[in-house]
Amino acid sequence: MTRQHAAAPGAGRAAAPRAGRAGHAAAPGAGRAAAPRAGRAGHAAAPGAGRAAAPRAGRAAAARAGRAPVPGAGRAAAARAGRAPVPGAGRAAAPRVARRLRRTLAVALAALTLVAVSACAAIPVSGDVRSGQSIKDESVSGVELRPDGPSGGEDQTAVLRGFIAAATGAQNNYATAREFLSSSFAQKWNPRQGVTISDGSGQVERVGADELTYTLTASASVDADGEYTQAVRPTTSTLTFQFVHEGDDWRIAYAPDGIILSPVRFQSVFQQHALYFYDPTYDFFVPDVRWFLARSSVSTRIVSALLAGPSDWLKGAVVSAFPEGTQLSLNAVTIESGTAQVDLSSDALRSSTADRVRMREQLAKSLATVASVSSVTMTVEGATLTVPENGSSDAQQNPDVDPRPLVEAGGKAGYATGTGSVAGLGGGMSQQISALDPTALALSGSGTVAAVRSDEGVFVVRSGQQRLRIDTRTDLVPPSVDDLGGGSVWVGSEDDPSEVTSYSLKGEPHVVPTTLPKGRLVSFQVSRDSTRALALLQTADGPALYVMAIIRDRDRVPTSLGSPVRVQAASEDAVGATWVSDADVASVGQTDTGPEVVRTTIGGRPTTLPKPEGRATTIVGGSGGSLLLRMSDAQVLQSTGGGWEKTGVRAGVLGTQR
Repeated sequence: MTRQHAAAPGAGRAAAPRAGRAGHAAAPGAGRAAAPRAGRAGHAAAPGAGRAAAPRAGRAAAARAGRAPVPGAGRAAAARAGRAPVPGAGRAAAPRVARRLRRTLAVALAALTLVAVSACAAIPVSGDVRSGQSIKDESVSGVELRPDGPSGGEDQTAVLRGFIAAATGAQNNYATAREFLSSSFAQKWNPRQGVTISDGSGQVERVGADELTYTLTASASVDADGEYTQAVRPTTSTLTFQFVHEGDDWRIAYAPDGIILSPVRFQSVFQQHALYFYDPTYDFFVPDVRWFLARSSVSTRIVSALLAGPSDWLKGAVVSAFPEGTQLSLNAVTIESGTAQVDLSSDALRSSTADRVRMREQLAKSLATVASVSSVTMTVEGATLTVPENGSSDAQQNPDVDPRPLVEAGGKAGYATGTGSVAGLGGGMSQQISALDPTALALSGSGTVAAVRSDEGVFVVRSGQQRLRIDTRTDLVPPSVDDLGGGSVWVGSEDDPSEVTSYSLKGEPHVVPTTLPKGRLVSFQVSRDSTRALALLQTADGPALYVMAIIRDRDRVPTSLGSPVRVQAASEDAVGATWVSDADVASVGQTDTGPEVVRTTIGGRPTTLPKPEGRATTIVGGSGGSLLLRMSDAQVLQSTGGGWEKTGVRAGVLGTQR
């Protein structure tokens, strides 16, 4: 049984360990996770991997986290519910109650004592002596889950299920869960190694006198750096647990690192935050979504992760303004009157004035989801770091598009209104595009460059210039415009997803290899910040949606694509995919009951939208995070997060804006 309590002031305080690498909790309870790195496309964590299993069991080869919160079973459940013990249980109820009362008094006394205790910072080996501040690792929601510890006399199964259920309580470095562990193993178990998200209760089976296995079905996982991976399909994993007698009670002598949570518990215990980096030109902020425990020390974890750099799959496509090697000087980010005070190591002194402005903005953007933070100040080893007060970079965050759908209809190419009229693109572009009898259309952020697919290949149409055919193949997916490096157009062949081609606006080709799996390429689209690409394939196992980093040379010419990261795709027959925002993508698949549209946060959870009636042909991202869907009858529908509404627009082609 798990109890909910309002978080008492000072509850759960603990000294955070020195943050050596970002992404590792800077304070107790910093939920790390048990999934493969995001660069490992779309496979949920196989709970149990990451630590060699104890002797006889071989090592548990599944994801690092390994248990689902299941109410206590057997005699333990009966005792917790206050029922009379089952005959033969071997332990009277009265001593249990007495022990429970003693434990409750002990907890109360410990809580009173804890208020007066300050956590100590790591001891420096050089420099002036400076005082650190205590870290209050309290629940930010005001509600904490406080699971029950062992009540004594439980059999191995009850101890195992109690241990798994106790993973909801992060207070004091998962102290309650450690009560189920043997004295020699309690401090070896690492709950921050990972989280496996699993629906329902796992199955317990006996494989030896002192050994049980726990089999679960994982739907997602979060690794030690806070990176979330959605399982493409439910993944079954079996974890091994070993037991030892300590006094009259069974205790766990070995358990895989990490924890297991149900989807509901995960949502209540963890929160989503975006770390922000820059594109190579410093023109755009690029999000890197992570998940951290919803506790007051989350600001420390966010900053530590930011300083450690982007996720592996993003490396090479984004940059940070912080000089390499920069870390937190102390082990905590303190917040006073809404200002986050970030004390950095001396490496930060290598930064230029422009870098310092960008550093401050990176911190401010990354901490924006922390409700208690409204501004940021930086110091170096306790000394002021000079940063222009009113300085700011020109980087854009999540650039928006024109709220009017981009279409080709009635002999015009441009922006449509609900009245059926089309405001044609200028510079002769509208007429040139319509004359090609287009089947797909993409427009640059400036509105002066368009990529057009027709039965004759792919063309570049520029304002005030004659169109240029850059590719004559007829099996191409819809082209995508890239604004970086003077501008380019990406094209790919339906029959060969192993490479794509980036053409300069003058028609110069640059072939870019991919590591996408075999299948039919349905769509390939570059993000609005030009750092990532989205590819949808129809494979033998169904639709597969991947995100990849775009790696470029010094001239901003693309040279390669990073390892594909798989995200949730719509099912059945793949129709198309699109960027919705800087962090969200969407795909559409045609089913027997209508178009299925799935919207997914890269590094976050997917959402399936209601199905409209009919057959979909095209999906594009609209303004303000909305989605536009063209149907086979030429109608354009719009969704702002709920159902689909008619826009009053009919189009032969629905185009993609940047």
